[in-house]
Amino acid sequence: MRLASTHPAVQRLWTVELRPQPGGPALACPRCGRGHPLRAASARSAALAHLAHHARTDALAGHLRTCQCRARGCHWHPRHRGCAGPVLLALTCDRGGRAWRLADACAACAAAMSHTAVVPPTLPAPPGNSPAVRRSAPPPGPREQRRVREMLTYLATALPCSSSPAARLLALQCALRADTRGQVRLPGGFLRGMRLYGRTELWHELEHAGWLYRSFRKHSPVTAHLLDAAVLAQAPGRAARARAAQWALRPAPLVLPPATPPALQLTALALAAHTADGAGGAELDILTRLCGQSPPQLDDLLDRLVRSHLLAFWRPIRDNDEIVWQLPNPRAPAR
Repeated sequence: MRLASTHPAVQRLWTVELRPQPGGPALACPRCGRGHPLRAASARSAALAHLAHHARTDALAGHLRTCQCRARGCHWHPRHRGCAGPVLLALTCDRGGRAWRLADACAACAAAMSHTAVVPPTLPAPPGNSPAVRRSAPPPGPREQRRVREMLTYLATALPCSSSPAARLLALQCALRADTRGQVRLPGGFLRGMRLYGRTELWHELEHAGWLYRSFRKHSPVTAHLLDAAVLAQAPGRAARARAAQWALRPAPLVLPPATPPALQLTALALAAHTADGAGGAELDILTRLCGQSPPQLDDLLDRLVRSHLLAFWRPIRDNDEIVWQLPNPRAPAR
């Protein structure tokens, strides 16, 4: 005897559109109707916050979530091998930032969509080992690597395409080190270590994008408030995210000196986040969005990593627009 399901089908799919108006852009949501005019500098953050509000309101247990892309015939991406993997929350930017879509999608569909990033988990971490029970924290490893990879992917969509590599590195540290209220404090010594101390243009760049605003103080630490609602209540906790932020400063095994140009640092970080067992690979479109570079610029940066002996080689695979790389063989230990 087959029992009918008592759970109604829930469509976890939300879209918003930024429509130009004489008094400024207006936020249009099919579920809520036309909103009030918004300031151009905060339109992007307002759209993301609106989508995040819908996602929290329409929360659903993990085993009941389904791939909304598949339910619509997989028209959001080119054809691939089929749905596979866990159901994730995918954020897609369309029409040059004028339209945004947040939807549940399987890992295979989310990876095949263009201009799409997976939103980091925002539900509270499950109860379990409390900090008082843990004897010692394990060394940074795959978990920190995965968190940095997810956040880089999200920032590639949440930030404007014109964001500089230095601003992306700063945004990554802010997103991983912020508390649950969106507050982040970066001491002057920390910014000096990143070679970003006194770079006020980077803060202005993120403020102009509507991603954060900074509290004006004459002395360190620099205090800022994140306006991106999707990164305010991340899981896991703050301590685990801080470990990921620390790994991003020295992403072994692709560690560069602090004085290295930010474009090369961001490229090495993106490669380290996609490297396992001495080799890695990623689609060209993904790497260019993560690094904020054009394909020719990315080729030059990869060549510089080879000349720096951080990479043994890299090569493109023309059949599927993928780039693969290999790390140098570790030196044999001295006897």
